[in-house]
Amino acid sequence: MTAAALEPVRLADYRVPAFLIDTVHLDIRLERTQTRIVSTLTLRRNPHSAGQGALKLDGDGLVFVEAWLDGVSLPSDAYSVSPHGFSLHQPPAEPFTLAIETRLDPSANTQLMGLYRSNSAYCTQCEAEGFRRITYFLDRPDVLSVYTTRIEASFQEAPVLLANGNRTEHGSLADGRHYAVWHDPFPKPSYLFAMVAGDLAMVADSFTTRSGREVRLEIYVEHGKEDRCAYAMDALKRSMRWDEQAFGREYDLDIFMIVAVSDFNMGAMENKGLNIFNDKYVLALPQTATDSDFAAVEAIIAHEYFHNWTGNRITCRDWFQLCLKEGLTVFRDQEFSSDQRSRPVKRINDVKLLRSQQFSEDGGPLAHPVRPEIYNEINNFYTATVYEKGAEVVRMLKTLIGDEAFAAGMDLYFQRHDGEAVTIEDFLTCFAEASRRDLGQFMLWYRQSGTPEIRAEGQWDEEAGTYHLSLKQILAPTPGQPNKQPMLFPIRLGLVGEDGDLPVTLDGKPFDGLVALAESERNYVFGNVRQAPVPSLLRGFSAPVKLTVALDEEALLTLLKADSDPFNRWQASQSYALKLLLRLVKDPTTPVDPRFIAAVRGLLAGGAVDPAFTALSLALPSETDIAREIGNDVDPQAVYRARSILRRTLARDLQADLLRTIENMTVAGPYSPQAADAGRRSLRNGALDLVCAGGTPQALDAAAAQFDKADNMTDEMAALATLALSATPAGERALHNFRERYDNDPLVIDKWMGVQAMLPLEATLDRVKELMHDPAFSLHNPNRVRALIGTFCSANQTQFNRADGEGYRFVADIILAIDPKNPQLAARLLVAFKTWRSLEQGRRTLAAATLRDIARRPGLSRDVADIAQRSLA
Repeated sequence: MTAAALEPVRLADYRVPAFLIDTVHLDIRLERTQTRIVSTLTLRRNPHSAGQGALKLDGDGLVFVEAWLDGVSLPSDAYSVSPHGFSLHQPPAEPFTLAIETRLDPSANTQLMGLYRSNSAYCTQCEAEGFRRITYFLDRPDVLSVYTTRIEASFQEAPVLLANGNRTEHGSLADGRHYAVWHDPFPKPSYLFAMVAGDLAMVADSFTTRSGREVRLEIYVEHGKEDRCAYAMDALKRSMRWDEQAFGREYDLDIFMIVAVSDFNMGAMENKGLNIFNDKYVLALPQTATDSDFAAVEAIIAHEYFHNWTGNRITCRDWFQLCLKEGLTVFRDQEFSSDQRSRPVKRINDVKLLRSQQFSEDGGPLAHPVRPEIYNEINNFYTATVYEKGAEVVRMLKTLIGDEAFAAGMDLYFQRHDGEAVTIEDFLTCFAEASRRDLGQFMLWYRQSGTPEIRAEGQWDEEAGTYHLSLKQILAPTPGQPNKQPMLFPIRLGLVGEDGDLPVTLDGKPFDGLVALAESERNYVFGNVRQAPVPSLLRGFSAPVKLTVALDEEALLTLLKADSDPFNRWQASQSYALKLLLRLVKDPTTPVDPRFIAAVRGLLAGGAVDPAFTALSLALPSETDIAREIGNDVDPQAVYRARSILRRTLARDLQADLLRTIENMTVAGPYSPQAADAGRRSLRNGALDLVCAGGTPQALDAAAAQFDKADNMTDEMAALATLALSATPAGERALHNFRERYDNDPLVIDKWMGVQAMLPLEATLDRVKELMHDPAFSLHNPNRVRALIGTFCSANQTQFNRADGEGYRFVADIILAIDPKNPQLAARLLVAFKTWRSLEQGRRTLAAATLRDIARRPGLSRDVADIAQRSLA
């Protein structure tokens, strides 16, 4: 398929389904290469549809066997069928049952969509359109049905048989086979169907809901990995309790199950009552998982559980509304993690992720609204815009209407739409009613793409004791949207003096710290300003925008020292560093401002108060941050050089302070992934990383000693990454020893590969090619590909963007090799080209040529063709 063959799907063309499916009975007889599926559907015409024609069901690569209407075998002239669809020419006017038998080969399903095998287990993945790879169906999210699933398999091969809902029956059969029947009483769309069968170990626990019901909790993993499930189970129980307390949502089935599999395109999937996870986000021990891994397990367990209400009980009318479940649920899991850990640190990390992934998406050819109005391939819209920016929009809504109205709006949403497939308009209507506010302008956040810019200018009138603040919003053109309407922004702000926040007034009243900008430009006059203030704007990052405000170094130091808002204190450190880095990009001989070095020394001196926050402030802006600030004609090598110069300068001038921090932040006692200990480790390892940038023997000896003595993966990986970056024999020895130590642990070897793929060295591309021949690597496993190839093209800006174009050609070859087997994985790798237009002309030309070569390749999947087409548009 070429890009020209893609037919877009448009929101404007949405029509309600002509038929509804009230019940689905699936009879699945599992065999490795000849699985038999009989689906029996109870259908009726949709009274809200004007359609009177044939019943048309979706399919994808199916092998049809037979069909029955109301129990009678259908003659061949009553229907038409192909691998991609089934059409019943004259369906009855009254409700009827339609049964269809299909045959599948799970072992040959390398797309990991539909029904496939992962190691020794059978597994399904149906979001977004995978159910049509199992049986013919109205595979769309607005068709909600009650499912009963009967699974039959060899007991020896698959003693565990799982599906959605509660198990209602099970037993033995002849020839060593057995069966189980599962019933889910809650109507759901087909994308939430799940089935797992295999020889798996199980860890069990229970949870008592606030109404007193006991829910059985089960986590299934490969045998021998049971001891790695404790943290996931604990996170699940904390998530269940938190959702009851924070949102009033109680779990509704008798059992909640999680299955961890090693072959999975995504992080996890929220299928009703049977969540299927990439094992990376379930398995965690101190010896194999870092603090970041533990935090990710906690967040993703929570995210998928929270989907039970925001996604399952209330689902999307169509895939254009994807942010309705994903953005809302990301907001919920962010709030959960904030309550479990440090709220300021969590907020900063979320914004860093948004800026690195979503802002670059917004600034390139793949920009799209939070709710797109057109797509070629829905799998390509599981994006940072839908997830992270979608969460920011929900957060802005809460900020604008207040906590009380937001809670009332959520309660109304759950009450009004439980059991329905709904739209963004349905969602916002609940908050408009709860807050008695017109949210029509706020809807533009869902319709308009791009990252808005807020330009701020301020002037203090000493004589009048006033401060005049002008805010202007700039909405640049994005693909398909040349002209934008003014948006509604909640902007938290304050005025800061030498000793902290100033108690100012606005319109003669004490200022509460929040303004709502709805116009293209607006002026505010603050009173009672008795000293020269520094504006602290966008506190808590109250809107996902780029803020442009002229603050000199003295003003930034004031914010860093005296601002009451932790986010803006952190932002001040980053803004100061960015000023220095941008100068170094232009002229590497520019001297480093000694006031910045002194500020970093001050941060280290007070690091024990909040080590996690200090670690974030100590970390310099990333190469991606610097490139985004430059905007156009970016030379990745110059960016890397500038950052290296500043790191070396800090390492040289602050070596004693950094080594002292490493010693002071050592965590005593047994490992704990909780926030306090994790914060100390993050500061210790941030200091280690920075001091080793100086390359002194004392610093590298400290890294080697930590690598040798580490009793947890966090410290061991930090030391390994630092040593590898040093490009010394000690680094090579550490890599060799690490590989031997964890030879039989794929998830840990993924980390080892990722460390090497990130090295900003000319030899890294050859190293990555060599690692592809390592016995642990496989192009068929998404985790292995993401760890090595994905890290290289997304996290190694200098070597992916090599001046000779070899990085582009290498990744293109991998994409084309993977595409016939796993289009989703291939398309996600191709997204690494999303910022190609911002590069300097030489690299830009080479990247464009590579994209054109990919786009011209015959037989491309829809997934890859779509990304290539939009990247070049």
